[in-house]
Formats: sequence, structure tokens, C-alpha cells
Amino acid sequence: MVFNTGDTAWILASSALVLLMTPGLAFFYGGMVRGKNVLGMLAQNFVTMGVVSVLWITGVYSLAFSGKGKWIGDFHQFGLNHIWQQATGFEALTIPPLVFCAFQLMFAIITPALITGGSADRLKFGSWVIFSALWLVVVYAPVAHWVFSPSGWLFKLGAEDFAGGTVVHANAGAAALALVLVLGKRKGWPKERMRPHNVPFVLLGAGLLWFGWFGFNAGSALGANTLSAFAFVNTNTATGAALVAWMLTEKLRDGHATTLGAASGAVAGLVAITPACGFVSPMGSIAIGIAAGVICCLAVGLKNVFKFDDALDVVGVHLVGGILGALLIGFFGTKMTNGANGVLYKGGWTLMGHQAVAVVAVVAYSFIVTFILAKILDLIIGLRISEEDESAGLDLSQHAETAYETSSTGDGARFLSSQQVAN
Repeated sequence: MVFNTGDTAWILASSALVLLMTPGLAFFYGGMVRGKNVLGMLAQNFVTMGVVSVLWITGVYSLAFSGKGKWIGDFHQFGLNHIWQQATGFEALTIPPLVFCAFQLMFAIITPALITGGSADRLKFGSWVIFSALWLVVVYAPVAHWVFSPSGWLFKLGAEDFAGGTVVHANAGAAALALVLVLGKRKGWPKERMRPHNVPFVLLGAGLLWFGWFGFNAGSALGANTLSAFAFVNTNTATGAALVAWMLTEKLRDGHATTLGAASGAVAGLVAITPACGFVSPMGSIAIGIAAGVICCLAVGLKNVFKFDDALDVVGVHLVGGILGALLIGFFGTKMTNGANGVLYKGGWTLMGHQAVAVVAVVAYSFIVTFILAKILDLIIGLRISEEDESAGLDLSQHAETAYETSSTGDGARFLSSQQVAN
């Protein structure tokens, strides 16, 4: 088969854009934690890039996209054997199979990385490495097969997810909720106010996420074409609408709009439009963005109501936003863009029903399996750092380094104090 060089170049570029999202996420999360935990947050995200890159090539790609099983793939492309063959159901692609594999790898990297925001400030680094590796195999691979692979049962049902609202965001959000329930609350939460230590970092991370998300969504058209352009425009439009809606919600509720809210609103819009960007019109993307900005802004308060310590609002933004975007396809979806007509375009409630089944199946599976996995690992190796280490912070206790050299937190200060005591 002769591959299209333009399509190939675009998907390779999109793959690089999506990879950039994980360092962007690291800064987004890193700025929101206290200064003593910022390197711990960055380290968890960066090590995920390494762990997933190796596992994806050695076997997880095959489990997600190879074979005709409706529940999970097979071993046909383990170790990238037979990589000259297109993934099952993707035979018409105009890009080389290895390019498709690389593009999907970047989705597999950022999905477990999203979970780290929920468990921030209290998860052992080594335990995270083991947890993320196992989670990729037992949760991400099956869910990706169900939704993304033409052989998967949700794909065959007719559920639509253009770029990962269920596979990535609802999946990671449900997993984060399960993990924080096993870990328990941070020391001092909710009585102690745990302010972000560096809001400019948060905005930098949000900007990198926004930039990389064009590869995430527009690249999911798997070609340089009109559908890719729709996904690109819808992504940007929904994000802008959500940012404004979140800030207006803050203003009406609290009397002021915040820069942290602007960053969070942008990410909420990106999350919600992800499953819908290739199925709705630009006007539909505005509605989805507004809904995400308002509903996700309100949803982050659920942790205070139900007393679960989701440190960086993964549940409120990614779980709620992913579910919202997936369901709103059933309302705003239109054949004029791609896919099936939703309720607004006189398509009836069939598509909405398919979307609801996908949301329930993915969220339930991810939550249950993640909870069991976390419980088992907690019993065997322990997931949570000690109270003493939590007080010292992840940076010192897990990595023996600090992000900022100051008289109170720098290693140099500690060594000087020890020398003074010895003298």
C-alpha cells in the first residue's frame, strides 16, 4: 500500500504534540501542590513516560489494538512483531502501522499520568511505578480495546469517542477516585489550607496542555483532512468557552475570578470536547464548553461534600468532564461533521443510550479494578508514605532533593546545620 506523506507527517507531528502534554501536565499539577512536593509530582509524571513507552512497545499495544476479540486484543503484535500489518479494523489507514502505534502510545502515557493529581502529596514513588505499570495492562488496555478498536464491544455497539473522553479522562478520573479512597486523606486535610505554591507554573502547564491537545484531538482524525480541521476548531472553541464560563461561575459564586480558575476552566473544556470534537459542529462545541466550565467548576466541590481527598481535582475535572463530553455527543452529535445524529438533530435517543452504556461500563470497570489493584498493592508493598515523610515532603523523602534552594528547604541548609552541630 502507498501511504500518504501528508497524513503521515501530520500524525507524527501530532504524536509529538501529545507527548508534550505530559510534561505540561507535570507543570500544571506541580504548580498546584505545596513547594515541598513539586519534584515528587514532576517525577511521577516523567517516570510514567518511560514506563509506558517500554510496556506499550513490548506488549500493551497488541492487547489494545490487535485481534478480533471484543474484550481484549491478542498477542499477534507483541514486541511489535508483524508491525508492517495495520491494527485490526484499521486496514484503510493512509499512514504506516508504526506511526499509528506511536500516536496511540502518547494517549497511553498521559492517561495514567492524569491519576497522579488525585493521589498528590502522599504516594510512594516506587509504588506509583509498579501501580502505573499494572494499571496500564489491566485497565487501560482493555478499555482502549473496547472503545477505540473496531473489534471492541463498545465500538461495535455504536458508542462514539473521537479522542478519549471515556478511554482517557473518565477512565483516569474513576481510577483516581478509587486510588484516593485506598490511600486516605492527606495529613491535615481538609482543615489545613493547602494552597498552590506556584500559580504561574499552573498557567504554563495549562498552556502546554492546550497547545498539545491539538495533536490529541485533531490528530485523532488519523489524517490531514477536513475532519481534522473540525476537531482542531472545536477543540479551541470549547476550551475558550469553558475558560470564560468557569471564571464567570467563580465571579458569581465567590465575587472574584481567579487565574487558577482560568487554567482549570481551560482544561475542563479540553477534557469535555475530547470525545466530541470530531462529531459536533463548532456551535455545538461552544455549548459543550460552557457546560464544562460551569458544571466542572461546581463539581470540584464534591470532594468537600463526600469527604474524599482528591488533591488536584481529577474527579471534578476529568471524571465529570469526560462523562459530560461523552454524553453530550448524544445531544449535539451531527452527521454534518461525522458520526451519527444526536437528539438536537432529530436522531432520537439511540446515540445517547450508546453513550450512556459506554460511560457506565468504563467508569465502573476502571473504578472496581483500580480499587482492587490498589488494595492488593497496599497490602503487599504499601502505597502511602509515612507521616514523617509526608511532613518532610515528597521531594526530600522520595528523591533526596528540593526544587528550591532556600534556608528552610535546601539540602545545603541541612548539611550546614549538621556541620554546625558537629563543631
